[in-house]
Amino acid sequence: MADFHIYVGYRTVSSWSLRGWLPMKKAGVAFEETLIRYRTAEGRAELDRLSPTGKVPFLVHRRGDGSEVKVWDSLAIAEYLAETVPEAKLWPDDPVARAHARSIAAEMHSGFAALRNHLDMALLERRPTPTDPQALKDVARIEAIWAECRQRWGASGEGPFLFGRWSIADAAYAPVATRFRTYGVTLAAPAAAYRDAVLADPDFLVWEAQAKADPPPESPPR
Repeated sequence: MADFHIYVGYRTVSSWSLRGWLPMKKAGVAFEETLIRYRTAEGRAELDRLSPTGKVPFLVHRRGDGSEVKVWDSLAIAEYLAETVPEAKLWPDDPVARAHARSIAAEMHSGFAALRNHLDMALLERRPTPTDPQALKDVARIEAIWAECRQRWGASGEGPFLFGRWSIADAAYAPVATRFRTYGVTLAAPAAAYRDAVLADPDFLVWEAQAKADPPPESPPR
């Protein structure tokens, strides 16, 4: 039995589940995962029983002393893994880069309401590009974040991600990369290259392949 168990939602639409799941893969720990179909009565009841917030993702860590640590919220899960598996280096080593990475991850975590409303996650779909001015403003801000990070830290040669080597900041923006593909958002070359790197990442491709294999989500409750 793996020490870690993460509960996730529908892989095609649950952006927060992807943000919690990717750090698990990058940490290199063995873990179990369970899909909670929270749009069904049974799935909702199970999630309410498991998680104090009734939301995914939700992590349970069984420790060697027999105790269990329960962590909810994708950013909290990522931070817990960064502390528990420090050798995975889930944040940049440089303190300035690390502060910037935490800032942009937090900005994604709490902001971009128009982007969420007009470009909701639909991993396997292709939809028309929205024209809402505030959503386009959010897109421009994200594009600027990506370009700045790649120019300032990503040119280190350590990798194609925001800070070169993969970090939790990339988990924060991975669902956005899928949204830009879904909605056909045109990006300048630096941001487009980063989007393509995220979508080609082997761990993301595992998520995407399982999303294709899963039964489709039930319709949202009315």
